[in-house]
Amino acid sequence: MGRKILIIGGVAAGPKVAARARRLDPDAQITILEKGEYISYAGCGMPYYLSGKIHDFDHLYSTAYGVKRDPEFFKAERGIDVLTGMEALAIDRANKKVTARNVATGEESVFEYDKLVLATGSNPITPPIENLDLKGVYRLNRLSDAPIIKQAMEAGEFNDVVVIGSGFIGMEAIDAVFSPMRTVTVVEFKDTMLPGILDPDLGKILYKNLYEQGLEGRFGEKVLRLEGQDGKVTKVITDKGEIPADAVVVAVGVRPNVKLAQEAGLTIGETGGILVNEYMQTSDPDIYALGDCVENTNIITGKKTLAPMATYANRQGRIVGDNVTGGKSTFKGVVGTGVLHCMGMNVARTGLGENQARDLGYDIETAMISTFDMTHYYPASNKVLLKMIVDKKTQRILGLQGIGKGEVAKRVDVVATLIYYGGTLDDLLNLDLGYAPPFSTPIDPLVHCGNTVKNKLEGIVNTYTAAEVQAKLERGDDFVLLDVRTPQQFATRNIDDPRVQQLTLGELRARLADVPKDKEIVAVCAMGSRAYEASRILKGAGFKDVKLMEAGMEGWPYDME
Repeated sequence: MGRKILIIGGVAAGPKVAARARRLDPDAQITILEKGEYISYAGCGMPYYLSGKIHDFDHLYSTAYGVKRDPEFFKAERGIDVLTGMEALAIDRANKKVTARNVATGEESVFEYDKLVLATGSNPITPPIENLDLKGVYRLNRLSDAPIIKQAMEAGEFNDVVVIGSGFIGMEAIDAVFSPMRTVTVVEFKDTMLPGILDPDLGKILYKNLYEQGLEGRFGEKVLRLEGQDGKVTKVITDKGEIPADAVVVAVGVRPNVKLAQEAGLTIGETGGILVNEYMQTSDPDIYALGDCVENTNIITGKKTLAPMATYANRQGRIVGDNVTGGKSTFKGVVGTGVLHCMGMNVARTGLGENQARDLGYDIETAMISTFDMTHYYPASNKVLLKMIVDKKTQRILGLQGIGKGEVAKRVDVVATLIYYGGTLDDLLNLDLGYAPPFSTPIDPLVHCGNTVKNKLEGIVNTYTAAEVQAKLERGDDFVLLDVRTPQQFATRNIDDPRVQQLTLGELRARLADVPKDKEIVAVCAMGSRAYEASRILKGAGFKDVKLMEAGMEGWPYDME
């Protein structure tokens, strides 16, 4: 019998380690201990099961060729022993043994190892909210949560749903339970949607889109307690009022599950995750850790960070599988890339956000654009908003965020690659990207965004964000907001203020005298391109103080009623 590889945790990271190790070492004795019932399941697929996009629950833990990934599968196809319902209790590092307990019988067993792998994942955060034990309160963290919620939905128990938290898990919960037949309200302690993932400006625009579909948002509110009747939840009480609720989904994030490692004397990092080196080794070289339970290094800043994402768990699984079988593969760190689909909107981000970058001391330039994800005349085209963050000094790209019904993930993936290799704005503008009408525009939206940043850095264009224009309006600043859309477009949706002047772009050159030359002019249009043309016309005609509003009316989130 070959080396003994013992893996604690059987969701994503652990099985990936086991599969890779088996391929590299056919003689190893590989064992997985998993406390839960299910193994190697697609937690990211749970919202799509709940929403009905995936009809068969078994698909969430089956192979692409339709075989359930259960202990029998791992034994037959991988030669791996998987013990479900087995909770690891303690690690004896000196003697290389792990004590575990069968959760059903209470019987304890001892397992020996040559190499130990900790894939213990994370635990959902339990906020200090009273009465979370009421019936009708759910989480969306474990695969076993999905059928419970599905059964309640199909039984008609969901009418007034409150989702607490609007991070990735909260947004997935919203997508899963939203229906025009239900009232769905999200309560978020921070001031905008997806805080820490999207900058506030994009978060507000995203919420505007979801609000128009029927989602209610309560931002900057803290949930204090739940109230119920006959043991079932009936309302959510916040510091600003109450919300009727017959179902509550708690989705306020996760923390690394480090209890076993901590009790074994392994070093815990500054973020609260297990400290590992580039080989994914803990402070004990014969014990590896990966996935949600470890801390990672941010490639841009060099600082430690938590990154509880399935993609990192799987990538690290391959690394650990190499190394427990004698390899020397390395994991360099994370950029912070994430994507999400919710209520028809795509969301993606990578790198640093604007506030993150400023807090870290970067002198940055940003630009937000609105455009189509492919040629506007192609029937499947949709709008997207992209925001880029660039270091002024080095012109290194620091981050990109995107939202819209169109394709944003592939643009974020390109920037994630550039960031990994230290790419600059010029590197982006010189990329050889593919083009055909069903895929992109002749100048890709990502490059268009980069060109906008370049124009700002070179002083060719000066801009205001929507928030800055709103602040000017509220302060009573004396300026002209020049809307260069057609009268028909203007009538459909406009900013209601006496300082707004409508003048179609095609008429601007002939009617320059109608625009006051002694005032600041801020051009605006639907998506930003006509406002840019208008600003160049005005500059060329001798107007001194000319700016435009970035992303046009597509980027204006302030007219919700």
